[in-house]
Amino acid sequence: MELKDKTIVAVIHDIFEDLELWYPVIRLREAGAKVVLAGEKPGKQYTGKNGLPATADIGYDDLSHEKFDGLLIPGGYAPDKMRRYSKVLEFVKQIDDAGKPIGIICHAGWVPISAGILKGRKATSVGAIKDDMTNAGVNWVDEPVVTDRNLVSSRTPVDLPDYMIAYLQLLK
Repeated sequence: MELKDKTIVAVIHDIFEDLELWYPVIRLREAGAKVVLAGEKPGKQYTGKNGLPATADIGYDDLSHEKFDGLLIPGGYAPDKMRRYSKVLEFVKQIDDAGKPIGIICHAGWVPISAGILKGRKATSVGAIKDDMTNAGVNWVDEPVVTDRNLVSSRTPVDLPDYMIAYLQLLK
């Protein structure tokens, strides 16, 4: 229960990568953190790539960097949808400006790219968006997990154990 005083938000939309959402959520809850799911609309159910559901506790309009100690952005194809919401991008920038932990995995890099927070930082992602990452000014590396200040990035679900160890360390 080492994280009992922490509240983390995970942003979601349809076609999120099931493991990249639920594995971190479960690990954080096991450590005592409260995890809130934020979607376009509160109460709306979203479906992962492999069919697992997730229901938004709050809407994107309810995101406030003062309420949360960290942010998780799962991959899949949901990041391509989430980056179209100015409230999500504004929130990502505010969380980053506050130095609070941000976790991105797989295609999740699309969201902080659109928020403009990755230029000059070291990170990784799924190889499919390597060009997007480097074009955004990222020092992209092919490693299981990369931590650059408050940003933790990983490539794919295979890297989830390393990803969560690094993310949990930042929260402590």
